[in-house]
Amino acid sequence: MRRELSDLFVNVGRVENLVEAKALTKHFGSFEAVRGIDVEVRRGEAFGFLGPNGAGKSSTMRMISCVSGRTGGDLKVLGMDPEREGPKIRARLGVVPQLDNLDTELTVRQNLQIYGRYFGMSRQRCREKADELLEFAQLADRADHEVEPLSGGMKRRLTIARSLVNDPELLLLDEPTTGLDPQARHLLWDRLFRLKQDGVTLIITTHYMDEAEQLCDRLVVMDGGRIAAEGSPSELIGRYSTREVLELRFRPGAEKPDLERFAERVEVLPDRLLLYTVDGEQTLATVHEHGVRPVQSLVRRSSLEDVFLRLTGRTLVD
Repeated sequence: MRRELSDLFVNVGRVENLVEAKALTKHFGSFEAVRGIDVEVRRGEAFGFLGPNGAGKSSTMRMISCVSGRTGGDLKVLGMDPEREGPKIRARLGVVPQLDNLDTELTVRQNLQIYGRYFGMSRQRCREKADELLEFAQLADRADHEVEPLSGGMKRRLTIARSLVNDPELLLLDEPTTGLDPQARHLLWDRLFRLKQDGVTLIITTHYMDEAEQLCDRLVVMDGGRIAAEGSPSELIGRYSTREVLELRFRPGAEKPDLERFAERVEVLPDRLLLYTVDGEQTLATVHEHGVRPVQSLVRRSSLEDVFLRLTGRTLVD
């Protein structure tokens, strides 16, 4: 796969920013789904869109994948305008939708071969490519099985394999591991990491913060159609959180002590306090010295989830 991608990059005009959006907007009637965002996705990186429901992630991905036109602003994908050169762009994209849309009446191999024909590939090339992708997705032993009985993880791997039939430069993945068990998620992470090593640029939307930390070189946090923050996972943690978090859990209904003076920031939750601090163990010792006795305590590293919740809030958005 690596050799084919290298040949492809030589044969097309090389664009270093595969996606460039400036003041990009998308309206549905009076509703503003995307409100003037600026985004650059560099060749060879894994770029993430994070945000709660209704943040504008899916609307942005649909504009990038050339299935939904923009309302305003500028957008270039692979150096081209989606409104004028949508078919050319789509020929060089791979798209993994949030819900698998495989043909369940066909075999695993047939799903790949028939999809290849949509891109004008010869029957021989479709057979060769299907064999290659079956190995990549670890589905060679299921090649002649029908799709319907496959597990969720197998179907997801097949959907990703199908998106690679045309050797895309840019792969768009919408919630790629939603609903999968931990083993299936980690296997998919490994496959996606291999793709990035092979030169495929990835754009990922995900609700899993650990997934974003594992896969994304850079990401944006979207909220209310705007970009609330941008950077690498480590940059965002350094900018919006502290090195460590001390969690103090109390009995239900117990009055929680005022510990603001012991941390850079304190978040009050129904059953516990979160103390954001440089040194969690030292903060815990200080809290104990002042007579605070929680039912349970935990010192942990700050994570991208802490950043996400600080920027977007803890209120459930439907």
